[in-house]
Amino acid sequence: MTRQTVTAERQTARRSQQERSSATTGQLLTAARRLFASDGYAAASLDAICSDAKVTKGAFYHHFKNKEQLFRAVYEREQQDLSAAIAERYSHYSDPKEALFQGIREFLVSSMEPSTQRITLIDAPGALGWEAMHEIRTGCRRMLFYGVSRALGNGRLSRHETESLTSMIYGAQCEAAMAVAHADDPDALLEAALSQFRYLFDAIARTPPAAQP
Repeated sequence: MTRQTVTAERQTARRSQQERSSATTGQLLTAARRLFASDGYAAASLDAICSDAKVTKGAFYHHFKNKEQLFRAVYEREQQDLSAAIAERYSHYSDPKEALFQGIREFLVSSMEPSTQRITLIDAPGALGWEAMHEIRTGCRRMLFYGVSRALGNGRLSRHETESLTSMIYGAQCEAAMAVAHADDPDALLEAALSQFRYLFDAIARTPPAAQP
């Protein structure tokens, strides 16, 4: 057997191992999301998740340290999916202010989906804590900063003012999503929240440009 053949076989073996590892991780994430959404983080047991994923507890601990780490991975995937949905909707609007508004609409509407509500709004604060959630959601916040900057136009606010406004809008949309998730009439509260965001953006559009030093 030549050296090239041995090298090729080793590379093939490594690829096969990586593929099996990736498949096991995918099975665990899919099963965990399903059970976290239906039973909640506290009630979903590792035994049930492993059984649903059709993997052993040993395989689980090979990929994840504990249930919290698994939940974090599920939450990260939820945030990635949410960011992709927002970016997709944003891209359909040429007017920057309308695109920003529609991105926030997508955030709130997506957050109304029951499984998303349970994982990202109800369980995540207790399971992960604010600091971990903030760290994971930085991508979504960067998207919002970009949207706010475009909607305002060049020179309307300083960078620090834009950063501050982005934080305020991000906090407002997260609180609105939480309120909608717990509302007796979520559709009505959603429309009310969107109206307030519309008023806010109209007011921002009338803000004079920042004074130049």
